[in-house]
Amino acid sequence: MDGGETLDSNYASKLTVVTEGEWAGWSFYPGGDPFEDLAGPFYCRVDEQGRRICAFRAERRHMNGGMFMHGGCVMTFADFSLFWIARDAIEGQSSVTATFNAEFVGSCGVGDRVECIGEVVKAGRSMVFVRGIISNASGGEPMMSFSSVLKKTTRRLPT
Repeated sequence: MDGGETLDSNYASKLTVVTEGEWAGWSFYPGGDPFEDLAGPFYCRVDEQGRRICAFRAERRHMNGGMFMHGGCVMTFADFSLFWIARDAIEGQSSVTATFNAEFVGSCGVGDRVECIGEVVKAGRSMVFVRGIISNASGGEPMMSFSSVLKKTTRRLPT
């Protein structure tokens, strides 16, 4: 997820609210990021306590050979989530993931709901520090803890 360049095709402008089904009331970014479109869809919302939360439903395509969620899928979801968590801190600016640290502490299976909550630890002029927890919401067990630094950037136009 790129945090808000000012081009007409910017990622943030693609935020779409789901109006029916399991994800009614949640939002997602169709066409915002080709890799996330392939790995997701990943959903996001602000919950009743004002926390930014992300979620998705685990499918067979998200699993590794042992039929546990593939670590790359969990990391992709974490990267998506950290930009949602930091959305207010990066609003209106393009941003990239500068560092990403993670500890895998659990997994999930097909059909489980995976959720992420987190917080901005510090928002500076050019960097935003974020941490989060990804959990198997179906089983109530943590899957990953992560921390990251987002670097606010100036968008370079293609030549």
